[in-house]
Amino acid sequence: MENLDVTVLRTLHGWRAAGRRALLATVVRTWGSSPRPVGSIMALCEDGAVVGSVSGGCIEDDLIDRHTRAYAQAAPGSNGDTGHSIPSGPPAFVKYGITADEAHRFGLPCGGTLELLLEYDPDPAGLAELIRALETGRLMQRTVRLSDGTATLQPAAAPAELAVDALHLTNTFGPEYRMLLIGAGQLAEYLATMALFNGFAVTVCDPREEYRGSWSVPGARVVGDMPDDVVAAFQPDRRSCVVALTHDPKLDDLALLEALNTEAFYVGGIGSRRNNEARRARMMEHFGQTAEGLARLRGPIGIYIGSKTPPEIAVSVMAEILAVKNGVALPHDVEVAQAKNVRELARNDPGGVVCGTGTAD
Repeated sequence: MENLDVTVLRTLHGWRAAGRRALLATVVRTWGSSPRPVGSIMALCEDGAVVGSVSGGCIEDDLIDRHTRAYAQAAPGSNGDTGHSIPSGPPAFVKYGITADEAHRFGLPCGGTLELLLEYDPDPAGLAELIRALETGRLMQRTVRLSDGTATLQPAAAPAELAVDALHLTNTFGPEYRMLLIGAGQLAEYLATMALFNGFAVTVCDPREEYRGSWSVPGARVVGDMPDDVVAAFQPDRRSCVVALTHDPKLDDLALLEALNTEAFYVGGIGSRRNNEARRARMMEHFGQTAEGLARLRGPIGIYIGSKTPPEIAVSVMAEILAVKNGVALPHDVEVAQAKNVRELARNDPGGVVCGTGTAD
């Protein structure tokens, strides 16, 4: 699956290139709790088709009702009532969830309020140019002039938060997040599947033909070159992660060392705590690495959830990758050790552990 923003923009471009009325909605501000972060986008066609999301669904329903009723009523057999439709003109701001009643009506969390910018009939040529840039892996800024909706594009040096003032809105669109997996075993298949439906482009590297031959996840690119060469060719950037899953130092170590020299937001290798300590020792002894140079190397990988099976381990690894991607602090080793201790207590005394840490009287 491709990046959701690209999907929204591509669908919107298709509507506009076919001459259909459509709008682009962007979350520009939130107060309190909100269902979607600032910068989220959705597109709405005149016939009620929608792609993307700015809420849990209720706000989308309201936008559909407000802006597509005329299209439905103009259909054969309708009463001919003009109703509402997608208007022409400059972009407009709209707020949802200002009152408690509205928050309840639109399914917003308690106290949640969000503001959208609605762009009417975005220029299809500009959308096509943006999509082409994203397809080639470029990071782009799209700036909308609020007085008339004119949009301009320029390359961006780094990801940036959405910015809006009295004159312009600027949103940064990046290429797909990418995942490079070293090893094509069963765990890699589960992790690749999860990464694909989370919008990552997945490449799997394994020089072992017997593993490549049994790969069964469509949508992932599979290559057979040596992993360190693949990492170099992959050119990981700040929207990339590299995960080594073979347990074979000849394959994993050099690939991880190569990845540590890049801007990849996540670099990690499978293995127990003892195996990961041994990996670090090898890298320092044979490749001249230092503890500081290996600080970014993650291992054991995954959020501790007590899993032993490949699908559950994949869930824990994917959760950690998404947490790092989203800038969420993860539990420290001491908290993992505490979780393991509590788990052992629960096994030894199933009726005595309550709420994770306490014991029943």
